Amino acid sequence: MIRTIVAMVAVAVGVTAVLAQGEPLSERKALMKKNNQHAKGLNSMVKGETPFNAAEADAAFTQWGATAAKFPDLFPENSKTGETRALPKIWESNADFRAKNAAFGKAVADHKGKAKSLDGLKAAMPAVNKTCNDCHELYRAAAKKK
Repeated sequence: MIRTIVAMVAVAVGVTAVLAQGEPLSERKALMKKNNQHAKGLNSMVKGETPFNAAEADAAFTQWGATAAKFPDLFPENSKTGETRALPKIWESNADFRAKNAAFGKAVADHKGKAKSLDGLKAAMPAVNKTCNDCHELYRAAAKKK
């Protein structure tokens, strides 16, 4: 009986560890997917491919701000492996990674109020896009070709 209980506890601990490892990875993937969806939508507006929508612009900047606040903490040591495009450099140069994330958050906060018109969005997007790319260039692996 005691052996059975010990075995069940060991399995439960193991399952919990696996789930805990997957949660930051799943969460950061979900945040990046939302970021990308918003970026595509707003960049489409900037290019004149879709009409300007102030509510969509505000939703994008709000979501990006929330991402910037949460994102750096979604890279614990136990989330280095799995289906991720995060490069090892995130953990090796974590202070720089966090600084780049902070720059993204600042760009979002500084430009959110400007994105209430198409002209304002056109002025805001280069700064936001640049801070996204600054981090992606160093800390994200290229997408695998399908």
